[in-house]
Amino acid sequence: MSTCYLVGAGDFTARDFAPQNGDFIIAADAGYLALAKLGVRPGLLVGDFDSLADRPEGIPLRIFPVEKDDTDMGIAIAEGWARGYRDFALYGADGGRADHTLANLQLLGGLSRRGALARMVCPRYDVFALTHGTLILPERPAGTLVSVFCHGARARAVTLEGLKFQLDQATLTCDRPLGVSNEYAGGKASVTVGRGTLLIFTALSPKK
Repeated sequence: MSTCYLVGAGDFTARDFAPQNGDFIIAADAGYLALAKLGVRPGLLVGDFDSLADRPEGIPLRIFPVEKDDTDMGIAIAEGWARGYRDFALYGADGGRADHTLANLQLLGGLSRRGALARMVCPRYDVFALTHGTLILPERPAGTLVSVFCHGARARAVTLEGLKFQLDQATLTCDRPLGVSNEYAGGKASVTVGRGTLLIFTALSPKK
């Protein structure tokens, strides 16, 4: 499945940023600057350009008013979706304003509920969105932090395997963070949700 790489103006890491033939890159406003440092030209640049003073030449643009009903990242997602992509990797999606980080997490969950594969790649952690299914977590050393949150009112039949604190057919809600501060036990680990959507945070190394 081809991937749509979305790059926002938050903290950027090049980890796992490896577009292949058939993939598409969309820069959201000042997210273009991180790509420029890598020498990568996006296929599309969108936004209201309130944080990118100089618009680059030779790159397709979609310009929106500052006062609008969506974020620049939300617009970038809509553009990728309209082009038929159903696998999304969000970069530069945290580390700036806390409200924009939360907005990006909401967008991540929304993509998952629409049937897309969705993940957020951050300098210190990854976030995966999961709806009605099982996610095999990326391999990490024992002791590495994992937190699982309900995205929406309830997530039912939640099962955690290969983690220090396991759950079996549990219900998570949006107002009690039961799944916070878990950790890899060593070996394979997985998260399953029977009904609902989860946001799964995985750190890169054991907690100190």
